[in-house]
Amino acid sequence: MELDILKKSIADVLSVDPDEITLDSTFEEDLGADSLDLYQILLDVQDQLGLEVDEQDLIEVRTVGDAIELIENAR
Repeated sequence: MELDILKKSIADVLSVDPDEITLDSTFEEDLGADSLDLYQILLDVQDQLGLEVDEQDLIEVRTVGDAIELIENAR
C-alpha cells in the first residue's frame, strides 16, 4: 500500500510513468527530483497515510526503497 501511494505521488510531482518507478530508482539520477520535489512528495505521502516524518531524515533518502523504509519506520 505504501509503495502504491508513494509511486503515485512521485508520478504526480515528477511527471513520470509510475510503472517505471522501482525500489532501486534513485530520486535524483533516475527520476530527476531535487530536494524540493522530495519534500513535496513526502508531504503528500504524510497527508495520505496520516504519518509524521522528520524532515531531517530526508537527507538520507536516495532511492524509492529508502523512502519506503522511512515511511515504514514512521508507522
